[in-house]
Amino acid sequence: MDAVRASLPGPQPETHPMPPRLVLPVLALCVALASPTRAATEPAVPTEAPVNAPVAALDLPRYVGRWHEVARLPMFFQRHCVGDTTATYTLRDDGGIEVRNACRTDEGMIESTGMARRAGAGGGGALEVRFAPGWLGWLPMVWADYWVVDLDPDYRWAVVGGPKQGAMWILSREPTLEPALFDRIRQRAESRGYRVGELIVDPAQRDRMAAE
Repeated sequence: MDAVRASLPGPQPETHPMPPRLVLPVLALCVALASPTRAATEPAVPTEAPVNAPVAALDLPRYVGRWHEVARLPMFFQRHCVGDTTATYTLRDDGGIEVRNACRTDEGMIESTGMARRAGAGGGGALEVRFAPGWLGWLPMVWADYWVVDLDPDYRWAVVGGPKQGAMWILSREPTLEPALFDRIRQRAESRGYRVGELIVDPAQRDRMAAE
């Protein structure tokens, strides 16, 4: 304080030493007054990892259309797919969604058709999908969880998973993603508990990453 006063222009007030018993209470008061100001001026730093949960809002009319599979976790029913995997979603008159999946195998293109629906009320990213015949649709066991857990604000890419993190797909409106963006999406998925080290990356995406 003496150094600060010496630097001020004009006459300096007379100083008196503070009694020792008052030093700690005054210091405590200074800390208490300074803390709110610091909290108000410094932004909070997020420390929690992303939660594996469906996105809070999913606009189905924006979400439908064709998606390209950029990467996926190994799935038994896709064991023969070697590339050019797409999922095409179409809104139905009854409020459901037609699902048409296609991929290239060593023997040519194959395709399967199913249906998706909202899982419960609300407009979040929790859906259910089935590929069993329609007459079996009343059975809960034929419906699988389909959670949109990460989504680009412009609906250019999406990550689909589930509550047990055993299945995951990275989807894009274009056949490939910019490598740096792909890495960020993969890191976000890993923070949600998905085994990204086991991802099967589409050949077109691998070629783009190798080229860049």
